[in-house]
This record gives sequence, C-alpha cells and structure tokens, in this order.
Amino acid sequence: MNKEFLAIGECMVEMASVGDGLYRQGFAGDTFNAAWHARRALPPDWTVSYFTAVGDDALSKRMLAFMEEQNISTHHVQSIKNAAAGLYVIDLKNGEREFSYWRKNSAARQMIEDVAAFERAVAGASAILFSGITMAILSPEHRAILLTVLAKAKARGAMVAFDSNIRMRLWPDRQEAQDAIRAAAKVATLALPTADDERALFGDDEVAGRYAGVSEIVIKNGPAPAHVIWAEGDAHIAPDQPIVPVDTTGAGDSFNGAYIAARLLDDSPQVAARKAHALAGKVIQAHGALVATT
Repeated sequence: MNKEFLAIGECMVEMASVGDGLYRQGFAGDTFNAAWHARRALPPDWTVSYFTAVGDDALSKRMLAFMEEQNISTHHVQSIKNAAAGLYVIDLKNGEREFSYWRKNSAARQMIEDVAAFERAVAGASAILFSGITMAILSPEHRAILLTVLAKAKARGAMVAFDSNIRMRLWPDRQEAQDAIRAAAKVATLALPTADDERALFGDDEVAGRYAGVSEIVIKNGPAPAHVIWAEGDAHIAPDQPIVPVDTTGAGDSFNGAYIAARLLDDSPQVAARKAHALAGKVIQAHGALVATT
C-alpha cells in the first residue's frame, strides 16, 4: 500500500483582521489544517495529498500554489470552470473571534462531480481523513458516493479517519446531521470526535457507544484528558500541563494531524495521544490554525 495520506474536504480563503480595517489573507480548513500538521510530522517518504475542488479564479490559483509550497500534493484537486473558492472573514470583538462565511457556492461542494477521479484518489491512499464538514458541504447524492468509496477503502485495509466536526449552520436540520454522522461511523476505522460537538448534536454523552463499531476511537475533550479506546484497551490521556490559550483555532485539527501521523509511524495509541496533545498545546499559544512549532 502506498505511503500516502489523503485528506478530503474544503480549504478556504481566510481573511483575518489585523486592525485598522486591514485583513491578512491566508488559507485554512479543518481537514486541510490536519494535513498541514501531518506533513510536518511525517517523514519525506510519505506523500500528503489533498482532495477538493477549486475554481479558476486568482485566489484558487494562489491556494494551489500555497499547498504546493507546503509540500501538500494537489494532483487530486479538481478544477471547476467559472467557480471560486469559499471564503471566510475573522473579526475580533471584545477579544473573541467572530466568523463570517461565504461558501454556499464554493467549488468544493462539487468535488465529487467526477466520481472516477475521486475513486482513483482514494484507491492510492493508505490513510484517508474526512470530517463532518466534508459531508455537510456535499449534496446527499455525493455524500452517499463519498461513504461508498470510503467503505471500499476500509475493506482493503486503509486507515479511514473521521472527525465529526459538527457545524450546524451547514446542515439543513438536526436529523440529517445525526444520520450522516452515524453513517460515517460505519465506514471509519479511526474516529476522532469532540465531546462538546457530539453533546450539542445528540444531546447525550454516549460518544463511545455511538462509535462502538470503529476499531479505534479518540474522544477529544479540550484541555481535559482525551479518552482513547482501541482493541487492546482504553486510557484517558491528559495534556502534560495546563495551558492558557491565546487562540484555540485549529486545536482539534492539529491534534488530528499529529495523532494520525503518529499512528502511521506505528506509535501506540497512548503515545500518539500524548504527541497530539503536545502539538495542540503549542498551536493554541499562537494565533491561527497553521502554526509552525519547530
């Protein structure tokens, strides 16, 4: 199996306020952030790729150039004529970050229009990551294709990692979101849910039970210990030390990237969780999701 980690989702144009009505432009997105961090944790013999769709506008071209500069392969990225990348703006109000999104017509929503291209991308990967956001931006028909192709990857022995990453504004209703999360759990081999997200959507604390069919589960819980469950046992792994965050943006994404990379390099689930906590702890001590820690 190829040493390729493939992340699937939406990378967006980020406009972050720097004061005085000025904004700094960047690129980010949940699964992209995880891939960015995994690239730094994996050795050069691993390929880290991104699967999405972008437009043919200038910002989409800059996004692709940025991915390549960061050593994230774009050979699976689909280009949609007359489309554009999604965009969000971050403003600070009373010290808190407020997000405004323009993504309804994002090219990424069409990423699975070419089913054969998607199948080829997944077939070449030994590890794949997708999220609740990945599913939420797709039509029900494309969501079904996504899960069918990932089920085949699971059957051939690939790692299929899933972070529920629930953003209710992207879903038409609560029931559809719940059904999609349960369906995703059936194709995953590694689940990386966040306790607060799951509680908000399902109204309970039965996260482990909801992912009972997944062979490895890591329930993230902010600064509290992560609950790691695998075939041989389970453990609650806490961060080494408490940290006062500067900016929690991308904390879960960096945790995911570090954990997946560690497991691909044969670290135990306990060691992988400690490495993931360590990276997330560094990321939240700086602004932004893409924080170079070495």
